[in-house]
Amino acid sequence: MSESIWKKEISLELLNSFSSQTMVEQIGIRYTEITDSTISAEMPVDARTHQPLGLLHGGASAALIETLASVAATWAVGPNQYCVGVEINANHLRAVRSGVVTGTASPLHRGSSIQVWQVDIHDSASRLVCTGRLTLAVMSQDRS
Repeated sequence: MSESIWKKEISLELLNSFSSQTMVEQIGIRYTEITDSTISAEMPVDARTHQPLGLLHGGASAALIETLASVAATWAVGPNQYCVGVEINANHLRAVRSGVVTGTASPLHRGSSIQVWQVDIHDSASRLVCTGRLTLAVMSQDRS
């Protein structure tokens, strides 16, 4: 059994309420699973997340990557710290027209000043739709 990396109180209810009245809520992202080292969320593929040809918008996938990695990294640092994205990379591998996609964030590097998280996004048939990485800076709440 592995030890949890989370350094703050964490629950699905807390994460979902944390996103209230943000873009995350507007595009329908909902946290669905927390393990000892990963966080997963679902996002609908519908009019809110489509591009003009009726496919999942790459920017929506990037938003899911940024959301999951930023939240995971922030919950993996101390109580007076938070993380902000500084670089994002996404490879769009498969088109999706409808349904729900699920992203899972897992840490690649959890340093004291920089973190790197990978997010894999799968469709309802468990096919890899997009994979991305987010590099984050670790910040202190007392910093300006």
